[in-house]
Amino acid sequence: MIAEEVYDLVLDDLFIRLDQLVPGSSVFLKLEGLNPAGSVKLKTAVALVAAAEDSGRCFPRTRLIESTSGNLGVALAMVCAAKGYRLTCVTDPNSTVQSRRLMEVLGAEVVVIDVRDAHGGYLQSRIDYIDERLRREPDLFWLNQYANPAGPQAHRDRTGRALLEEIGHIDYAFIGAGTTGTLMGCAEYLRRHSPATRIIAVDAEGSVTFGGPAARRHIPGLGTSRRPEILDTGNIDEVVLISESAAVEMCRTLAEERGLLLGGSSGTVLCAVQDAAKEIPDGSVVVAISPDFGDRYLETIYNDAWVAQRWPETVGNKVTQAPA
Repeated sequence: MIAEEVYDLVLDDLFIRLDQLVPGSSVFLKLEGLNPAGSVKLKTAVALVAAAEDSGRCFPRTRLIESTSGNLGVALAMVCAAKGYRLTCVTDPNSTVQSRRLMEVLGAEVVVIDVRDAHGGYLQSRIDYIDERLRREPDLFWLNQYANPAGPQAHRDRTGRALLEEIGHIDYAFIGAGTTGTLMGCAEYLRRHSPATRIIAVDAEGSVTFGGPAARRHIPGLGTSRRPEILDTGNIDEVVLISESAAVEMCRTLAEERGLLLGGSSGTVLCAVQDAAKEIPDGSVVVAISPDFGDRYLETIYNDAWVAQRWPETVGNKVTQAPA
C-alpha cells in the first residue's frame, strides 16, 4: 500500500480472535489502533476536516478548534499538520500526558480546561470555552464532533462496512459510546445491511449519554457529561454500563495473558462482551471494536499506583496500594 498522505493510511481489515470471552462462540475484536494516529478517530478527523473545507470557509486562513479527550485531538493534529491548517485542541486533566504531547508535537495549540461542569465532568466546560473563543475570534471554526453528521457518516461508510465485509454474518456487535460517532455510523450500516444483528452500546458508569446518573470518571474515551446531539438510539438494541475498575482489570488481564495492550475504552467494551457471555447462544458470531491501543495509558490504567489511588479495592494483575 502506497499513500499520498499520512492520514490515508487507515487499515480497516485487522481483527483478532478472543473466543475465550464467550465460550462456544466466535469473538472478533476489530483493532483500530493500527494507523498513524493510533485510534479509530483518524477516520472521524478526516471527515470533520473535509466537512469544514466543504463549508465555504477560506483555508488555510481559517483556524480550527475542537474539544477532545485525547485521540481525536491527536488525529486532527496529524491531518491539520499535513494540510497546513492551524488547530486548537481543548482538552481536560483526564487526557493523558502522552496524548497532549502528541498534539503539541504535531503543531496544535493545546488548552487544558480544569473546571468541572454541572455533571462533574469537563465536557460542557470545554464547550463553553470554545463558545467564548468563537465570539472573540471570527476566523475560528468549530469542527464540533458532537453534532457534526460527518463523523457518523465516516463510520457508516468505512467502519460499519468493514465489519460486514471482513466477518460476514454477525449476531452481536458491541460498540463503545463516547461522542457516539462510531456507534451511530456502525449501527446505521448494520441495521440497513444486517438487520438481524443485535447492536449493544457500551458506556462507562457515570456517563450521562443514555440518561444514567452522573459520576466522576477518570478514563478518557467512553462516556460524556453532556448528551451528544448526534446520538439517536433508534438503531440500538441494548445499552450496557461498565465500571471503570472492571475495564482496567480487563485491560491488564489481556496484556498479561494475551500480550494485547489495549486502551480503557477497549477494556470497557470487552467487559460487556464477557458479561453477556451466558446470554449468547453457542455458535454465535460476536464482534467488538477496539478504538485504540494502550501505549498512551502506561502512566494511568497500566500504572499500579494510579489505579490503586482510584480503586483501592481492585486486586490482581499486580495492582498494589499506592504508598502514603
